[in-house]
Amino acid sequence: MYIEGTIKTWNDDRGFGFIQSNEGQVEVFVHATAFNSRHIRPHVNQRVYFDLELSPEGKPRAKNVHFSRPVSGNKRERTDAPAQWQTGSFLAIPAFVFLFGVVSLLWRPPLLLALIYVLASTLTYVTYAMDKSAARKGRWRTSESTLHWLSLLGGWPGALIAQHMLRHKSNKAPFRFIFWVTVFLNVALFLVLASPEGQAHIGQLIPDK
Repeated sequence: MYIEGTIKTWNDDRGFGFIQSNEGQVEVFVHATAFNSRHIRPHVNQRVYFDLELSPEGKPRAKNVHFSRPVSGNKRERTDAPAQWQTGSFLAIPAFVFLFGVVSLLWRPPLLLALIYVLASTLTYVTYAMDKSAARKGRWRTSESTLHWLSLLGGWPGALIAQHMLRHKSNKAPFRFIFWVTVFLNVALFLVLASPEGQAHIGQLIPDK
C-alpha cells in the first residue's frame, strides 16, 4: 500500500530531495531514479505516493514514487514541449548575427571567428543535453561553471537554444543572471578581437612562417 506525502525540498541540479509523509510528518529521502515517471519534473509541494525501503546505511528512503494525480497526454506534451521564448532570448541570436554581419563588412575579421561560434555552440548544446539526461537518470552532472565557461568562449547561442528546446536551466534565476553576464562579456570580447586594433595585436602574437 502506497504512502501519501508531499515533496518538501528538491534539488534539481543534484537530483534528490525529501518527501514529508502524511503519516507522522516524517521526512523521507528520495532520489530522482525512484520516480516512476521520468517525463514529469518533481517540484516542491507536489503530492506523491511512494513505498518505503531501507538504504544500505539502514535509513528509510522512498521507492516507486508516483505522482498523486494521473497526467493526461496533453499535459505531458506541454511538459516536454520547448519553453516559451523570452523577449531577450528570442532577440539575442538574430541581433548577434546582424552585429556579426555589420562587423564583417566594416572590419573583415577572419572567418575563423564564425567557425569558433558554430563549433562552440554545437558543443554547448550537446553538453546541455547530456546534463539534462544525467539529471533525469540521477547520474553525475555537468557543473554550472563549465556551462558558463562554454558560453563565455562563444557557445552562448547554443546554450540559448538548449535552454529553450530542452527546458533546461531556463527558469533558474541565479544561473540565468550569470549566463547573461557571460553573453555580454563574450560579445565585448568579440568586438575587441574583430576590431582592426585587435586583429593587429593578434597578428603580432602569431609568428611569421
